[in-house]
Formats: sequence, structure tokens, C-alpha cells
Amino acid sequence: MAERSEELVDGVLRKATSEVGLDVEYVRAEGNTLFARGRDGSEVPVSDYLGGFGALLLGHNHPDLVAGLVDRLRRGAPVLTQLSLAPQANEVVDTLNRVLRREFGVDEPYFGVFANSGAEGVEVAVKHAELDRALRAAELLAEVDANADAALAAPGAEVDASALGLPAGTPVAEVVALLRERNAATLADPPRLVALEGGFHGKLMGSGQLTHNPDYRLPFTPLGARALFAPADADGLRAVLEGARATVHDLRVTADRIEVVPRDAPVFCALLLEPVQGEGGIVPLPAEFAKRVQELSAEFGCPVVVDEIQSGAGRTGAFFAASQLGLLGDYVVLSKSLGGGLAKLSVTLVRASRYRAEFEMLHSSTFGKDGLSTSVAAAVLDLLEADGGALYRVVAERGERLGAALRAVRDDHPDVIADVRGLGLLRGVEFADLSTSGSALAADLQAQGRFGFLASGYLLHEHRVRLFPTGSAPSTLRLQPSVQVTDEEIDRLATGLRALCALLRDGDDAGLTAFAGARAF
Repeated sequence: MAERSEELVDGVLRKATSEVGLDVEYVRAEGNTLFARGRDGSEVPVSDYLGGFGALLLGHNHPDLVAGLVDRLRRGAPVLTQLSLAPQANEVVDTLNRVLRREFGVDEPYFGVFANSGAEGVEVAVKHAELDRALRAAELLAEVDANADAALAAPGAEVDASALGLPAGTPVAEVVALLRERNAATLADPPRLVALEGGFHGKLMGSGQLTHNPDYRLPFTPLGARALFAPADADGLRAVLEGARATVHDLRVTADRIEVVPRDAPVFCALLLEPVQGEGGIVPLPAEFAKRVQELSAEFGCPVVVDEIQSGAGRTGAFFAASQLGLLGDYVVLSKSLGGGLAKLSVTLVRASRYRAEFEMLHSSTFGKDGLSTSVAAAVLDLLEADGGALYRVVAERGERLGAALRAVRDDHPDVIADVRGLGLLRGVEFADLSTSGSALAADLQAQGRFGFLASGYLLHEHRVRLFPTGSAPSTLRLQPSVQVTDEEIDRLATGLRALCALLRDGDDAGLTAFAGARAF
């Protein structure tokens, strides 16, 4: 077969990564280490701080997970048995409920809905929230209609329709007709979806419109429900919610009086947020803001979807990062690390008081809740929960060790590194404005939103450290290593960052790009 003359899979991406030395082939992986194919055919070990965009908390090819997976395949265990018992899926949801009770102190159970990826899990949450909203709206209209019928049956009663702007003496039939018309128009408006500025919830048709970055969102805006974006502060969020609320009108009927009264319309579908914004630059939500979110949610009747796709399943030193902020969602979306780096799945947890059983007949997936991925997720939970949750404590300790090393680099180079932030093993290093640095190359690339890629290429080839910038904050490097990251690897990362900062400080563009002419892999 003749060789193709062009790249037909990720050709544009391949070209872009090639320019900064990230076009590397990895041939083997274990723990926190990837092995790149060297130019001489050797295997070159690289410390993996990208961690599958956060999916590899337990490391590459964890031996217990691999053994369980191989055993299951050798036994010929079924993978796809739709519309039958799903014991592994039930085990996963049972365990997650035990963790919810422990970390949040709640007794109310959560139902689980499985899908294939985090973005799909977000869409499950939003679709379910919209079903719940629509059913609540229908229940409200039925109640209003019953009161309207009662009003029509009391023609002699005094009518106060000032809330509709109607004068005294307006006939009941006219009041009821206008009330029904206006209520129907109000509830026919699109639902209000609110998300936070800087948030990222996926790139599917629906979830893409909940992602703040306009580069991802605007090309497809005509296809999806549009979101309202609020800042991560209580006053700003209140203002957005206040501006989006709506009113329907009901009738209070007594023996001799009919009064039109306003009621809040159920127009809010959901408020979506991440406990730690990942693509937005590894930005933890302030705990005080998280507390206010709960209050505002209750006040405006707006359910909260907590996106724990990157931050959940142990990455921050607790199973749920939101538990460290005291933020209990009505919906919680998990994915990434829940699959142990071997399975693709998500589970959306739905508070029982909001759960609608009808949803099971309206949303399904061929591969959701399959026996293979749910068995891996069950094994991941066993590892996380073993020995009284010892692994969470290791994550916290490793995260603090990593954070301390990063802060020391920042303290040594405050003119180059603006901030170090994050929780557990989810950390970000934000570079300062480099326009006044000695490096014309770095300043130019930062202005184009490409400096983080150059920094990643330099660290990969010169220091054998693999990382990447965040999608919506390209001057922030993301660090999501596994729990197996060693002191030696952390020190090597710190050494590499110090060397990078020195090159930027000294304006040594030749040093920044020397790897391009002497690549080992």
C-alpha cells in the first residue's frame, strides 16, 4: 500500500505540536513515567505531569487495575448486557453514596446515571435538570389553572388584578385569559443556564455553550442553549440571577375576593461550576463564595451542578474537592480518574429529591454502564477507600510537597512567575507578563497565547518533564501528576522551572530553543 502524503488524523495539531517539540511518540508507561521513543531507538523516561489531563491519579497501568481487567477479559465476562442487572454499576453508586455521607454529612441518597465521558456527564446533568424544571413548570401551571377555574366559578367576588396592570372591575374571565396568556409566554422562554466565567464543561454541542472560552463556544453558538456567565463572586452571581428571574401570576380565591398574586417562575435550569477551574487556569473557588452559592441556589430555585470531572475522585486530597469548600451540589459529575486511566466513563449523581425516574426512558447510551468500565471504576474506588482512605492522605502530602517546591521557585523568580495555586495534585503555575522581560521570543509568543507551549517543549526536552498549558489560560502550566510522583521528580520539575525562569530573565532565546536542534526523541 502506498504511503499517504498527508496527515489525516490531527494534522493541524501535529504541525502545531511539532513546532514546539511536543510531537513525541510514547511507547510504554508505568506509574508516573512515560517512555518516549528515542531517535536511536532507546526508551527515554519522562516524568508525566500532564497525567492524561487529570485522568491518571493512580498512575499509568496501575498493576491492580490491569490485573483485574485482564482477569475479567480472560474469564469472558460480558461487557455489553443492556437492559439487565448491572451489579458493578450499582456497587459504584453505593460506594459514592457512602463517600457523600462521609464527606458532606448528608443522609439523602443520590441516583447515578452513567455515560462515556465528562462532557456527556455534564449534558446528562443539564438534560435531567431541564426535565425536572419542565415538570415543575407543568405542575405550577396545573395549580394555577385549578385556581383560575375556581375564580371563574365565583363571578360575584371582588377582583384585584392590579398585579397584571388591569383596572378594578375587570371581569374575571378577562383576568383569567390574560393571566394564562402571560404565564404561557413566560414559561415558553428558553431556560436560564448559568455558568461561571473561566469555567470549562466540555466541547459537545450542549456543554460547549456552557464553556466560557469564546474560541470553543462561539463557532457553535447557534446549535446549543446559550448560557449566562457570572463572575465567581456572590454579588456578581446575584446580579446575574436577579436579572434572569421571571414571574408568573396565580389567583388567590376566597369566598368574596379574587386577587392576582405573583410567584417565582421555575425558569432556572442549572448553575454549573467547578470547585477548581481546570482549563481556566487551575483556580480554586473561594470557600466563602461556595457557601454563598448554596444560599443563592435556594433563594432563586436554581439547582447546582458541581463539575468534579477534573477535581474529583481523590485528586485534591478528598474524594470530592467540593467537600473541602462545603459545597454540596444537586448534581455532581465525575469522570477522568474514576476510570483509572484504563476505562472511559462518567457518572452523574442526582440528588434523590430532584431525581425524575422518567429520565431513564428519555436518555440512554449503548456504552453507558457497561460491565468493563464500571468494574474498573469499582476497583478504583476500592483502592481509594482502602485502609480508611489512606490514599487521600498520600495525595494531600504529595500535593503539599509539590506546592511547596513550586512556591519556592516563585519566590526565587517573582518577576517571572506571577502565581502558584491549586489543591492536592491539581496545581497551576502562572507566568507573569513577559512583555518587559529580556526575551523577545517569549513576549511575542505570550501575546499570541502560545508561550505555554514553548515552555512545555523546553521542559520536555531539556528536563524530561511532560506538562502542558491550560486551554483557556495559556500562560498557566497545569500540573496533574499521579499519586506516585516522587521527591526526585518534584525536584527535577523545580530545577527545570528555575532554569526556564533564568533563561526568560536573561533574555536567552537561543537557550530557550536549543532543544529544537538537538532533540533526543
